[in-house]
Amino acid sequence: MAGKLTLESLKAAAEAGEIDTVLVALVDMQGRLMGKRFHVDFFLESAFEETHSCNYLLATDMEMFTVEGYRATSWSAGYGDYTMKPDLSTMRRIPWLEGTALVLCDVLDHHTHEDVPHSPRAILKKQVARLEAMGMKAMMASELEFFLFRDTFEEAAAKGYRGLERISAYNEDYHIFQTTKEEDVMRAIRNGLNGADVPVENSKGEADAGQEEINVRYTDALTMADRHAIVKNGCKEIAWKAGRAVSFMAKWDDNAAGNSSHVHQSLWALDGKPQFFDPSGEHGMSELMRHYMAGLLAHAGEITYFLAPYINSYKRFAAGTFAPTKAIWSFDNRTAGYRVCGSDTKAVRVECRVGGADLNPHLAFAALIAAGIDGIENKKELEPAFVGDAYEGEGIREIPKTLRDAATALDGSKMLRAAFGDDVVDHYVHAARWEQSEYDRRVTDWEVRRGFERA
Repeated sequence: MAGKLTLESLKAAAEAGEIDTVLVALVDMQGRLMGKRFHVDFFLESAFEETHSCNYLLATDMEMFTVEGYRATSWSAGYGDYTMKPDLSTMRRIPWLEGTALVLCDVLDHHTHEDVPHSPRAILKKQVARLEAMGMKAMMASELEFFLFRDTFEEAAAKGYRGLERISAYNEDYHIFQTTKEEDVMRAIRNGLNGADVPVENSKGEADAGQEEINVRYTDALTMADRHAIVKNGCKEIAWKAGRAVSFMAKWDDNAAGNSSHVHQSLWALDGKPQFFDPSGEHGMSELMRHYMAGLLAHAGEITYFLAPYINSYKRFAAGTFAPTKAIWSFDNRTAGYRVCGSDTKAVRVECRVGGADLNPHLAFAALIAAGIDGIENKKELEPAFVGDAYEGEGIREIPKTLRDAATALDGSKMLRAAFGDDVVDHYVHAARWEQSEYDRRVTDWEVRRGFERA
C-alpha cells in the first residue's frame, strides 16, 4: 500500500531528503494522537525502539486536566513515565504534512515493560488475542461522519462556536453537485489518507447541510482502529490547512443531525474463511453469528459508554434522526441499533449503529468483541428480528439515555470486568463519572437564556 514504511524504506527516504520528521504517537483515552516529533536521524538511531511520555496521558479529560482519583497515576505517585514502544507495522508517510512520517505506539509500564492494561490499544489487543485463541479474527470497518465548516478552527473559537457557516446550505445526502463545491477539501482528505496507508473507498454528503461521511476499507480490528484514529486526526489537519474546520461531535447543534460512527463487524477464521456465513442458515446467518449478535444485545447497555463516552453523545439519540434509540436488531432497518447487512451472502455482517463519531475506536471495538465472545461462549440465543419503526416500538430494549446511566451499567458489568479486568473498568468508570460531575457543575448558555430575566 502506498505510504507504508519500514525502517529500511524510512532510512532511504531520509537519505533522499524526503522525510525529516517522525511523529511518534499513542492513542489516548479520547482517541486522540499524543506524542512527539522526532528528527528522523534520532528516530533511526534509537527512538524506533522506545521513547517516553508522562503517564498522565491516560488519566486526563478532554481539556488535558489532571483528574484526581485514578489508581494508575496521581500527584501522590508523582506522575511518572510510560514507555512508548513504536509498533513499526503502523509506520507510514503522512502526505499532507511536509517530510513527515507517523508511527503508533503501544504503551508499556516504565519498569516492567508490560502493556499498560487501561491503554486503549492494549485493551483491544487483549480481545483480539482472545479471538485468536478461538481460531478467529474480527474484521471491522467504521464509517465516520463529520461536519465541514467555512470557518477556520480559530474563527470558530473566536465566535464561541456560534453562528458558524456550514460548507453547504442544504441537506447534501448523496448530493453530487453540492459535494463538488467542497471537493477541494474532500479530495485532499481522500487522497491524503490513501497515501497514508488508509485505503479510502469513498466520501459522500451526509444527511444534513455541511455533513460528510468518509468510508475506508474493512480490515482486522486493530488495524481498523489505528486507521480510524488517523482518519480523525488527518481530517482535522487537512481541513485546517485548507482554512476550514471540521467537527466530529456527536451532536454539535440542537437542530443538526448527529455524527455517527457505525461499526461493521464479522468474524473470520484465521485462514480467511467467513464465519458469519452459512448458506443453509436463515438469511445466510451462521449459528456463530447468531450467538455473537445475541451477546451484543445482551450486553448492549453495559458497552454503551464505549460507544457514547460524553454528555453530548446522548443528545444524538433522538427519534426520527437516523440515530437509534433502541438496542434491538433488524434486517436492513436504519431505525434499529444493530442492523444485519449483506444477508444471504458471504458479506453478511452486523452493523452497530449506536456509536457516535466521538467514540474511541480501540475501546469501542474491544467492547463489541468482548460482548460478542460472551454470546459465543455461552451460546446465547438470538431474539427474533424486530420489524417496523423501532422509534415507535414499546417494551423493547432501549439504549441508555444519559452518560450517568451508561456509567452505572458499565460499573455493574460482570462481562466487561471479566474481559477487561476490574482495574480497567474502574479506570473508565472514573472517567465517565468525572465527565458527568464536570458537566453537572457548569452553567450552560441554555440555562442563562432561559432564566436570566424570567427566573
